[in-house]
Amino acid sequence: MFTQLFNWRTLLAMVAIAIVSGTVFYSSYLSKKIAHDEREKVDVWVQSLKTRAIVNEQAAIDLTNSIATHNTDIPIIETDEYDNPSGQGLNLDFNKIKKDTGYLRQLIKEYKELNDPVTVEISKEPLLVNKYYYGESKLLQEVSYYPLIQLFIVALFIIILLITINIRNKSTQNQVWAGMAKETAHQLGTPLSSLQGWVELLKENKSNEKIVTEMSKDVERLKLVSDRFGKIGSTPQLEEMDIIAQIENMVSYIKRRAPEKVNFNVNSDGEHEITAMINGPLFDWVIENLLKNALDAMEGKGSISINIKNETTQVVADITDTGKGISKQHIAKVFKPGFTTKKRGWGLGLSLAKRIIEQYHKGELFVKQSEPGRGTTFRIVLKK
Repeated sequence: MFTQLFNWRTLLAMVAIAIVSGTVFYSSYLSKKIAHDEREKVDVWVQSLKTRAIVNEQAAIDLTNSIATHNTDIPIIETDEYDNPSGQGLNLDFNKIKKDTGYLRQLIKEYKELNDPVTVEISKEPLLVNKYYYGESKLLQEVSYYPLIQLFIVALFIIILLITINIRNKSTQNQVWAGMAKETAHQLGTPLSSLQGWVELLKENKSNEKIVTEMSKDVERLKLVSDRFGKIGSTPQLEEMDIIAQIENMVSYIKRRAPEKVNFNVNSDGEHEITAMINGPLFDWVIENLLKNALDAMEGKGSISINIKNETTQVVADITDTGKGISKQHIAKVFKPGFTTKKRGWGLGLSLAKRIIEQYHKGELFVKQSEPGRGTTFRIVLKK
């Protein structure tokens, strides 16, 4: 899948580069062609002015007016040899020129940077020269902006396509997760039924009472695990439940199986009940995974603190351990499926926990802080 995605991205990048390169070269060609045509138009108009000044006949005047009438896009300013505007020009905002005395000189400065002026010699002695500065037509401006617009469209297309591919991949991953979970639940069903049958047979002999009690606990535990796996992939039923009670129950369960040198502390800022919409079995699974992860990080001694805060719009639970911590390069990877720093394990616990909180409970699960050698804090945020 990774190779296929890489090939898609490479092909997409090559197509985008080809489109943008072709667009840039073609628009550059068009710009030069239009600029050349506009230069010729200005030359023709200036030559017609020169002819009119020499001949001063009605035919020359009509020719000049006709050429000016056909040029409705290219702005032109007439100046002397010292770039002083004469007040004559074409396709200019004369109302603005009257109101702002510096506007015309600003235009001359801008046009000088765009194009070389067309010059006409009026007389040799004394030497008199008229200069005609001209700007860009709207068409030329639009062609100049075209590559940027095209680049934006291509970039938008690539972003949408990548988002679509990413959504498709996530959807495939979710289907795989759900399929694996449901198959696991299904496979657990058969041995569970057999175990329940054996427990019932053992109950008939009173001498097995102690064994039956312990086996019943393990069977109930297996049923809970099966139930959790069965809920993955389907929409879980959320109920308003006491977060403090749920967390304390899981702490009690883990505490009985933890080393004696590990201390547990649950703090709720003096509140006895904090409710939120959760699915009990799945939320317990998250807490269990986080507590087991903390135990693994401490290697037999230390403390685990759970601080629960009841805020205005959300409930926040921080699970803090005094373990070995997580390095900066690993923090971004801890929730990825398959990532683990343990010698044994599949690296699925934290990934499943994040999915349960974010997809099913619409909350957040992230590493609030971590420092190698000093411990880690995971934060759960649940909306009210």
